[in-house]
Amino acid sequence: MDKPSPTQIWLAQFRANFLILAVLLVAIGLALSYKHLLEVNGHFNWLSAILLLIGSVSAHSSVNLFNEYSDFKTKIDFNTLRNPFSGGSGMLPGGNTKPGNVLFAAILTLIISAAIGVYFSFVSHWSIALTIIIGGFAIVFYTEFLAKVLLGEFFAGFALGSLVVMGVYIAMTAHPQMTLADLLPNEVWLLSIPPGILTSLLLFINEFPDMEADKAGGRHHLVIRFGRKVSGYLYALGLVAVYLIVILLPIFHISSYWTYLALLTLPIAVKVSSTAIKDYDNMEKIIPALGQNVLIVLGTDLLIASAVMLQLI
Repeated sequence: MDKPSPTQIWLAQFRANFLILAVLLVAIGLALSYKHLLEVNGHFNWLSAILLLIGSVSAHSSVNLFNEYSDFKTKIDFNTLRNPFSGGSGMLPGGNTKPGNVLFAAILTLIISAAIGVYFSFVSHWSIALTIIIGGFAIVFYTEFLAKVLLGEFFAGFALGSLVVMGVYIAMTAHPQMTLADLLPNEVWLLSIPPGILTSLLLFINEFPDMEADKAGGRHHLVIRFGRKVSGYLYALGLVAVYLIVILLPIFHISSYWTYLALLTLPIAVKVSSTAIKDYDNMEKIIPALGQNVLIVLGTDLLIASAVMLQLI
């Protein structure tokens, strides 16, 4: 087998295919901010939008790289059932790169993300600094602390899911004199919840095949705590919460009925939930379900962003 090129190695370690999630989370925040700015005759700053996209992608890259480094150091990477959704890329155990280089890249991408956040905390609103602190904490301490105390899934969903949507909106629409009460309309923070839950569920179900390796490496996440059988039901309940919020928001006149576009992923969600509940220990069925879950997450986020923009037609 040919040795991968440097580009292939780093794309794998950055988990480039999963960075689409960061792009779509930013897209939801930008769509909501564009809608708001149009309503108040404000100016949509495209340079700010690009900076926020770079910052979010850098943050997601950083957590992936810290996870890559930690999985190698704790030997999790050596015991993982390798699949496209495994926690590590396998590049370090394969001798294709060095741990020090991965750690350097993790720190560099974190600094880039933090620098962009600091900039917006000055030009937009000081509350952006809170997102930097929470996001930085989640990135740095996910593998070494949060994933060992049943908090990894929550912080992944909040800091790298909902908080991205809200942070982008604040950065694009706020000014330094605004009060906290005026920063986030109900539609924004409520519509940020489904992407946050979906981000958590992406991590959650991906832990099914890695449970034994993660446990041996000292982690203690929800799948280890409750086992795959109960976790299958928890995964399904998480999806129920996502679609329930999507259904209720237009009914309570918080968002447009265009939001129901997000229900188009419901048939896939039913199928994956059924697999998680019935075949939780069958990796031949679970691993394909992980790919279908990616479609649920990315598809629903894309449809939410599209629904916001369609309100403007």
